[in-house]
Amino acid sequence: MIDIENAETEKSGQSTGDGTEVENAASVFSASVESAQDGNSANGKSGWFHNFVDSFREMEIPEETNYEGLTQLEITNLKVAQSPLSRALKPRHVKAIAVGGCIGSGLFIGTGTALRTGGPASLLIGWAITGSMLYCVMNDLGELAVEFPVPGAFLTYNVRFIDSSWGFAMAWNYCLMWLIVLPFEIIATSLTVQYWNSDINSDAWVVIFYVFICVLNLFGAKGYGEAEFIASSVKFLAIVGFFILSIVLISGGGPNHDYIGVQYWHDPGAFADGFKGLCSVFVTAAYSLAGTELSALAAAGESENPRKTVPSAIKQVFWRVTFFYLTSLMFIGFLVPYNDLSLFGATSSADANTSPFVIAIKNAGIKGLPSVMNVVIMISVLSVGNAATYGCSRTLCSMATQGLAPKIFSYIDRRGRPIFGFLASAIVGLLCFISANKTDEALAFTWLLAISGLSALFTWGSISFSRIQFRRALKAQGRDVSELSFVSRTGLLGSIYAIIINILVLAAQFWIALFPIDDPPSANTFFENYLSFVVIIVFYVGHKLYTRNWKLILNPAEIDIDTGRREVDLELMKQEAQEDKERLASKPLYYRIYHYWC
Repeated sequence: MIDIENAETEKSGQSTGDGTEVENAASVFSASVESAQDGNSANGKSGWFHNFVDSFREMEIPEETNYEGLTQLEITNLKVAQSPLSRALKPRHVKAIAVGGCIGSGLFIGTGTALRTGGPASLLIGWAITGSMLYCVMNDLGELAVEFPVPGAFLTYNVRFIDSSWGFAMAWNYCLMWLIVLPFEIIATSLTVQYWNSDINSDAWVVIFYVFICVLNLFGAKGYGEAEFIASSVKFLAIVGFFILSIVLISGGGPNHDYIGVQYWHDPGAFADGFKGLCSVFVTAAYSLAGTELSALAAAGESENPRKTVPSAIKQVFWRVTFFYLTSLMFIGFLVPYNDLSLFGATSSADANTSPFVIAIKNAGIKGLPSVMNVVIMISVLSVGNAATYGCSRTLCSMATQGLAPKIFSYIDRRGRPIFGFLASAIVGLLCFISANKTDEALAFTWLLAISGLSALFTWGSISFSRIQFRRALKAQGRDVSELSFVSRTGLLGSIYAIIINILVLAAQFWIALFPIDDPPSANTFFENYLSFVVIIVFYVGHKLYTRNWKLILNPAEIDIDTGRREVDLELMKQEAQEDKERLASKPLYYRIYHYWC
């Protein structure tokens, strides 16, 4: 019960010098009465339902900011920074999202196609180059996200540091990716169940998984964080177990006691389809690593302390790429030859039967364990679907706040959920009822995926370019990195490297799309692989024509580098940063090494 009597005493005991205290006390009293009434209602039979419905009402934010004298861009930056999204993610949630948040069909299933077209050496080269590029991108994103920890993170940086038209194109590009990924991942999850019984109609499982993801996202950021923490733990244990099993099998410790070693690197060989096969691997690598940037988006917009959690999330990318991906791919290359017939029998791009993880265990003659791995694949794919709903809703919310999407998507309810963004994701998610094992409908879904096939590459390149523009703005305005809470470890060269690699991968994909492996050139194949580039150009040019904004890139001297920054007292921030360095220097060597990498 609320102590109304004490509230009244507090009200009557306030000074009435200028009337402000009385008004504040009256507000406290009024709120207390309303809370007590809500509590009494909750004791009734319909209390829980009333509270549930009431939670969807829009969060009321007092208008205290004076926008007088500010430019429209500065006003937008302030509104983005003041977004009332719930900051419910704890450090363990952010770390889990960073380490295993988007490990799904790209790693467990997509690597099978990459192995078949590229060979084991191409797997390692493709993922190593893409991973190193992504590490640079995440450092760039970390530098920006710590300074501007706003909902939407990199979606706002494109508009703020590059150009509003490019920001519009990139925002919708990223939003479409998550909109389409959700139904695709739900279908992939339902198809993993058919591994045990193909007679069951996949639509039944589609309904179950669709409802599960929707309900999970109604719990907001905390529900997403807890789900990812559990899923990431399962993925981590499964992959560690696979590593141990791989060492045993390679050494000849399996049921058939055949020593495997590196024989598959000699026969059938390390590369399949030569240089073209290597080029084909890069896009699969980009797809499997897509969503890594989501950890910074979550940490910046909805974590308790972005200054601490964002750098920690950035560090986890190194471990995610080297430990999870490169080590897994190395073992897969040892255990599964690229000409294994099981790699060629996919009924869809989500067919778990073509997972090299499952094939490796099957080839070893181990009973029961393939089913365990399939459960892990199912959990992983479902996790990516959950991340897609979270990412899409936050993306739409950020876009609406910036005026890049209908204003209704900026609606945030009393529990800090962008509810209309969630509804949009859920509605598009109904496409999951397109069955992936029916030819005509699968073709339709292929074209939907083509719309966002290269989204991650454009997103990553834009992040690095935004960071370059931010640094140029600092220099042009007589400022330096001493005022930054977190400085990218990879520096300017890292940003340039990331942009160059993204351009080269796009060029390689253009070549593969134009002249596909083992198939004659065709317009159909080209647009299946490169349609997203056309979509981005349409968004970009369309926004230029609509707004009549003919400026290609913002002048660094005119870029706003102050509005919405979390650290407003730069001198205090510098002092705290120096104290942190001195505190770290006093720690033992092993702790400093751990802190650097973790």
